[in-house]
Amino acid sequence: MTENNVLNRIRYFLEFKHWTIYKLAKESGLSYSSLNNIFNRNTCPSVITLEKICKGLNISLSEFFSYDENPLIFDGLTDAEQELINSYRSLSAMDKKLLEAYLNGLCKK
Repeated sequence: MTENNVLNRIRYFLEFKHWTIYKLAKESGLSYSSLNNIFNRNTCPSVITLEKICKGLNISLSEFFSYDENPLIFDGLTDAEQELINSYRSLSAMDKKLLEAYLNGLCKK
């Protein structure tokens, strides 16, 4: 596995989620400058950094290296439903509760 493979995989997930490096930094708890340096210098992140990146993306390390599938895609969902699930996964616990309450209110007849 080369640095480019790892960086390309990270770029793939960023593009899929329509995220910037800044958004990934926020979600992963890493500094923007650290992530930006990894991309600018074409260096492979350490395992600890990669674990934080995966946590920010809401995927496991094994899912990250599973090139045969995209762990962010769920079978049988429309693109809009897929986007909603990916957006939900990026919310904080408090925001998830707020969204669930809002949806429950919308769904009541």
